[in-house]
Amino acid sequence: MSTPAAPARRDPPVDPRGVRFSAALTTFVLALVLVSGSGWLLGAQALVFALGSIAGLRFSPYAVLFRLLVAPRLRPPTEREEAAPVRFSQTVGLVFAVIGTVGYLAGLTGLGIVATAFALAAAFLNAAFGFCLGCELYAVIARFRKNNQQGATA
Repeated sequence: MSTPAAPARRDPPVDPRGVRFSAALTTFVLALVLVSGSGWLLGAQALVFALGSIAGLRFSPYAVLFRLLVAPRLRPPTEREEAAPVRFSQTVGLVFAVIGTVGYLAGLTGLGIVATAFALAAAFLNAAFGFCLGCELYAVIARFRKNNQQGATA
């Protein structure tokens, strides 16, 4: 007797202004990391990414700040976006932040700088222009998987 698969966990759609707010705070923190060379600060940012990636976007500290301090001062959002691509981008940020943290703390400063710079570039693009690299990567992977599944059933 087989057991049914667990339903996929779905986060509710998110306010894109909150996503950009989070990206702006992330940009600030990552710029501070590059200026200070602090692996510990990058580790703290990795924890922020981990909460958004693993626990869900609504548990990210930056999302909580947006929800409590900023959103009440704004009009209700006119649009929402799917959470899955944003959550995936948090996972990508987590990977870069962990690599950078290990680099800084292990004395591999160049690795820390490069990983932090990549994460900073992605966060800045989202904060300044609303262009989410992680979300675009998510879409490419989804298309690739869909094409592979269609090819396997043909």
